[in-house]
Amino acid sequence: MEESRDWRAEDFDYELPDELIAQYPAERRSESRLLTLDRRTGATSLHAFSELPSFLRPGDCLVLNDSKVMAARLFGAKEGGAARIEALLMRDLGDGRWQAMLRPGKRVKPGTVVRLERNAQVTYTILDRAEEGTYLIAFDDADVEELLARCGQVPLPPYITRQATELDRERYQTVYARVPGSVAAPTAGLHFTPELLAEIQAAGIHLARVTLHVGPGTFRPVSTERIRDHVMHEEIFELDAEQAAIVNSARQRGGRVIAIGTTSVRVLESCVTADGSVQPQQGATRIFLYPPYTPRAVDGLLTNFHLPKSTLLMLVSTFADRDAVLAAYRRAIAARFRFFSYGDCMLIT
Repeated sequence: MEESRDWRAEDFDYELPDELIAQYPAERRSESRLLTLDRRTGATSLHAFSELPSFLRPGDCLVLNDSKVMAARLFGAKEGGAARIEALLMRDLGDGRWQAMLRPGKRVKPGTVVRLERNAQVTYTILDRAEEGTYLIAFDDADVEELLARCGQVPLPPYITRQATELDRERYQTVYARVPGSVAAPTAGLHFTPELLAEIQAAGIHLARVTLHVGPGTFRPVSTERIRDHVMHEEIFELDAEQAAIVNSARQRGGRVIAIGTTSVRVLESCVTADGSVQPQQGATRIFLYPPYTPRAVDGLLTNFHLPKSTLLMLVSTFADRDAVLAAYRRAIAARFRFFSYGDCMLIT
């Protein structure tokens, strides 16, 4: 791992041709591609994702984030007016109240009533401004979960330049998603199929599940000159006692703990103790991982390729030297790998 230095965002920059930003998922989940990176030597190799089991060992433990993406984007207009308002629901606060991002923000103020486009019987009221440019809104007598299922749109990332379709309701979701709450997918898990997970378990590899609800802050760029001055966004997570025991048992028996995605890393490293074990916990985390931090609860990482200068790329660089990570990215670009949420992935062990 690299020695301590005063890292800048530009230290994690790289050039990416626009045509390598995946706009659609692979035709089949497990048909994506896999780059492996040896964290000790920096050696890389190229494979099909379906070959992943050959890089795992009996006794290893894969840690999956089972958060489910909500169809959280709703469109409406001010009651009695024509101004169109887009809402991105972020967090359920109970009693019909939600924390939400509203666009355009300049057109809204507390007390504004918005009527939905796809269900004119439903309105919500803007109650107040909340933290980090968000708003507190309240729905009037609506089953919001059912409403989103009928009227909501999947909130695709900003670098996917097309409109969301019915395809995204299935494919921008892991096959093991269980707990609604995310507005962005834990994308490393998008490559798995039920069949591949069954093959992995049959080989003696354990599966553990955590929950971290991915917020829109995951796409927020580092705006400070020094990355240590960056304020990390908050995300809600849970690691229960049963799943913590699976992780700890694997480590005690000599197996590797391999996080499926940066979100799983954030949970485990938020719950790690001095001896490298994890304790059950739930709450909110703002953990920001960047070199020279060395993960204590996680031995390996499966992750998609991330945006230049992003906190996610900085997290990846805690598993291998920054130079080795960027060299792996250059190889993926040369091999025409597909990048970001619907793109290919890399395994660091």
